[in-house]
Amino acid sequence: QVQLQESGPGLVKPSQILSLTCTVSGGSITTNGYYWRWIRQPPGKGLEWMGAIGYSGSTTYSPSLKSRTSISRDTSKNQFTLQLSSVTPEDTAVYYCASNIGDWGQGTQVTVSS
Repeated sequence: QVQLQESGPGLVKPSQILSLTCTVSGGSITTNGYYWRWIRQPPGKGLEWMGAIGYSGSTTYSPSLKSRTSISRDTSKNQFTLQLSSVTPEDTAVYYCASNIGDWGQGTQVTVSS
């Protein structure tokens, strides 16, 4: 079974870059057919899909976040990374990484505050 674990700072200052890493175990991020997603949930709101990176390295982003979002991967470490630029307090949320077949990380709280 694939397991995912998010890591990164829990506090980011406004206008800075939020950077999170998802480490995958129990399977390779280059396995044919898989894609790897970032999803967030702001306090009191629903889940928001942010973007994904496929097994080939191709990426796709939410139109509303595309200008500020970048997803990359390190196949040697079996990790993929989210970068969100120019953050504001509205980017405060629990951030999750997940596969396309239902495996989720536990989530990590990120607060944007000065």
